[in-house]
Amino acid sequence: MSATNEFKISQIVDNGQMIQLTLIENVSTEPISQKQMIIENVAKKLDSETKEQVMPLLEAILQAQPTIKMKSYQQTQITMAMPKSRYEHLGRPQVGEVLHMDLKKI
Repeated sequence: MSATNEFKISQIVDNGQMIQLTLIENVSTEPISQKQMIIENVAKKLDSETKEQVMPLLEAILQAQPTIKMKSYQQTQITMAMPKSRYEHLGRPQVGEVLHMDLKKI
């Protein structure tokens, strides 16, 4: 089974003969608040009766806390090196451009 993934070029290092590309998975992430994560995780652990009693108290406590936004997804990063001729054969992609990679399960 194979899947095509998009990776954005974040860095290019050219030493003359070899090219090193650093790629980051091209996905958009939405920040999620730490408060929301706490509320969701506590709600999963409680039965409905306990949830009715605890959730209003937890929400009141969290209202006094600062909102911290977190990324909800850790992006994959790949670094690869190739001969300069191979890089030129790819069309000399630049930083910010997107490469499509066919990743196969081995």
